[in-house]
Amino acid sequence: MKKIGVLLHGNGVFDGSEIHESVFTLLAIAEIGAEAVCFAPNVNQHHVLNHITGQEMPETRNILIESARITRGTIRDIADVEAAELDGLVMPGGFGTAKNITKWAFQGPEGPILESVKTLIIELVRQGKPIAGLCMSPTTIAKALEGTEFHAHLSVGTINEASPYDIAAISAGMQSIGQVAEMASVRQVAIDEELKIITAPCYMMEASIIEVRENIKQAIEKLISLT
Repeated sequence: MKKIGVLLHGNGVFDGSEIHESVFTLLAIAEIGAEAVCFAPNVNQHHVLNHITGQEMPETRNILIESARITRGTIRDIADVEAAELDGLVMPGGFGTAKNITKWAFQGPEGPILESVKTLIIELVRQGKPIAGLCMSPTTIAKALEGTEFHAHLSVGTINEASPYDIAAISAGMQSIGQVAEMASVRQVAIDEELKIITAPCYMMEASIIEVRENIKQAIEKLISLT
């Protein structure tokens, strides 16, 4: 059975993992007959937001513990995960990828990235194992590959359809650190055949829950075909 890593970064779209995208990822992996290996960094998240008001809350939460809410408790510390044990990796979106793993939400492409995530992504690419980046996660892939010999074709969406985010600016940010930005709608996935990297816009576009589900299923099916 194929073992597909799932990198989480909290619990909730505005300060962690996007829950719909995370659950649809787990569902798609199970439907295709593979095993999900869930993990997250064992560090505190950048901040905690009230998902009703958007206001910051005066508390601290741990990314690994919060991510365990999505996985029903079955999760590992990324520090204990090696690329060699995985056949591929899926990275759901949510602002946690741009706040907790990188600081893209605050500093753009100039911000740092957690070393554990960077190392895992680079190792998987060097081992020829596929990665699927959903929603905002392509920016994390871009940061991980910055300064390497790899120049991935990545997409966070398209400027030709409605989006709640500045797709042009985010795409330009990925270009600025050595990657190649492509346009894709929520009905498409962008595929870097050479590096085996699949990116799916999901909720980066104005999309229904059904469209996001289908976009993720499309990405996972392509990822499995590349293992």
